[in-house]
Amino acid sequence: MTTRDDSRRLMMAALDGEINPDQRRQLDRLLADNPDLRDEWERMGRVKEVTSSMAYREPPEEIWQEYWVSVYNRCERGVGWLLMTLSTVILLSWSAWQVIAAMFADSAMPLFLKLAVLGVAVGAIILLVSVAREKWFVRRKDPYREVIR
Repeated sequence: MTTRDDSRRLMMAALDGEINPDQRRQLDRLLADNPDLRDEWERMGRVKEVTSSMAYREPPEEIWQEYWVSVYNRCERGVGWLLMTLSTVILLSWSAWQVIAAMFADSAMPLFLKLAVLGVAVGAIILLVSVAREKWFVRRKDPYREVIR
């Protein structure tokens, strides 16, 4: 093992306790022969020591209460937006169908043209609702709202 990357992999394996005795002897030789590698090994050991002694602090109870209120609000609003969006699409599609139904009553117009007009109307309704919903969300959550462009 002569490359620095191989030496680092060996050091990481040693820190994690995943090397055999032969690899350990090889690592000891590398550390004895290379002072830069030995310094890096010591730094890695300190980092491992510090990170293994770290623990998460438990947040205060009021943080948990705010968190659950926030979760419930997001769930409720998500369901509300879903129902409103689907209902709007259905109502606008039905309205468009009623308007277009008069066109379908006209027997002189070819069927493919009638279906194309219906497809354009339904697609436009879906796109309109989608764009309006996206603009609403972006406006509420835009981190650059106060940046002057």
